[in-house]
Amino acid sequence: MIPLMMPIPHRRMHTRVRAFTLIEVLVVVVILGILAAVVVPRIMDRPDEARVVRARQDILAISQALHLYRLDNFEYPSTQQGLRALIERPTGDPPAPNWREGGYLERLPKDPWGRDYVYVHPGTRGGAFDLYSLGADGKPGGSGAAADIGNWDGR
Repeated sequence: MIPLMMPIPHRRMHTRVRAFTLIEVLVVVVILGILAAVVVPRIMDRPDEARVVRARQDILAISQALHLYRLDNFEYPSTQQGLRALIERPTGDPPAPNWREGGYLERLPKDPWGRDYVYVHPGTRGGAFDLYSLGADGKPGGSGAAADIGNWDGR
């Protein structure tokens, strides 16, 4: 007679699963809470600085488009033609004989406070043109967030 195959008892392997304890999780949550209490007010306290940085970036991008316009048309748009000459073929003087189809910008950005950027050609502050935002208060001059932000800042 053939002995019946008897199942061999399996050894149960004792593996330890390593997990975080409740106290470890609570300590991490407390540390994150302390960091948030310190960092968030500093970040949230800087919206004006962020707006100034955005205005400077917009002015830089628009200035580059104006330089390209000048390369194609030999002259910057007049104050009367304004920044619209970067998105639509301008009329009047100076003419734009080589105006690039599609323009030089997709759209004219508003400043961070929702107003149009100011463009003056020829410039009054030592450059070929002045391009600026009137700042938070929308009035010439000012200080802090209300100060004018212009292309003369980087010169």
